Amino acid sequence: MKRSTTLNNVNAYAHFNILFFIPACFVSIDIHPNAGWQQNGITVAGGNRQGNGINQLYNPCGLYVDDDQTVYVADTSNHRIVEWKWGATSGQVVAGGNGQGSGAHQLSYPQDVIVDKERDSLIICDGWNRRVVRWPRRNGTSGETIISNIYCVGLTMDENGSLYVTDEGKHEVRRYRRGESQGTVVAGGNGSGNRLDQLSYPQYVFVDLDHSVYVSECGNHRVMKWVEGAKQGIVVAGGQGEGNGLTQLSYPKGVVVDQLDTVYVADRGNDRIMRWPKGATQGSVIVGGNGTGEQSNQLNQPFGLSFDRHGNLYVVDYGNHRVQIFNTNSNAQDLFRIDLDTI
Repeated sequence: MKRSTTLNNVNAYAHFNILFFIPACFVSIDIHPNAGWQQNGITVAGGNRQGNGINQLYNPCGLYVDDDQTVYVADTSNHRIVEWKWGATSGQVVAGGNGQGSGAHQLSYPQDVIVDKERDSLIICDGWNRRVVRWPRRNGTSGETIISNIYCVGLTMDENGSLYVTDEGKHEVRRYRRGESQGTVVAGGNGSGNRLDQLSYPQYVFVDLDHSVYVSECGNHRVMKWVEGAKQGIVVAGGQGEGNGLTQLSYPKGVVVDQLDTVYVADRGNDRIMRWPKGATQGSVIVGGNGTGEQSNQLNQPFGLSFDRHGNLYVVDYGNHRVQIFNTNSNAQDLFRIDLDTI
């Protein structure tokens, strides 16, 4: 059943029609093609130089933004997951934080994190431990390994609760339905290479309503789309070699796709976030692209990428040890609509 609700007086977000699918973590956002974002970001996590204090981050990578704008950050070099509530000046460790290690209570360079709302838990790419772990979201003291022997960088979940995980070592993306331990290859799996049936060092992954898989590749400097059941993908961003032209990407990381099939990608090597409309041969810079730096209009190796329910853009600024929000500058009417699909 689908419920449509109109909310008023919520800061001019009519360009953003957001679909939240319950119970999983899946969020789909429909962004108006003319939408734009303020060029000066605001720090919502970290930003106090690198360190292990509760108000600091150290080389953060992936993130998850909850409905209430709480941010969960993979604080990679601190071997922990940190929760930052909206407006907070410090975070709370919700997983790991017990030193680098392979124990059930430890993490080792975690790369990404999502929230499984049905089970009220975190699912974490525990990078150097070559595992994916499930950790209770509230007062959890240890995690449970749910996938082993995987060089996981990014992960996401669809509306059915199926988990999609990139494996950088095997150059593939696998889907794990609930209860599965082996999974099914849904992208790549044919060795490292630049053919359309191959991936090279896949990083982050996004799954749309049709279960098409979008994956960023550092080795090929491109974003690929694999339709469900396909034996090969199509290039939807980059793929013209490493570079800083508008047709190129450089070591792309986080990727989000809206319902118009527009691709938003963290262009790590170029310190910018790009938007590639469906079928476009080049993208446009939506934030960053002002050189490497720590000013509010600059980025230093952007990694994770997400939107909140209002259409604001969140970027994990790896080299500046912070998470930045770039608010929408929409001038549309003072309303937006939320559609809830209960399954």
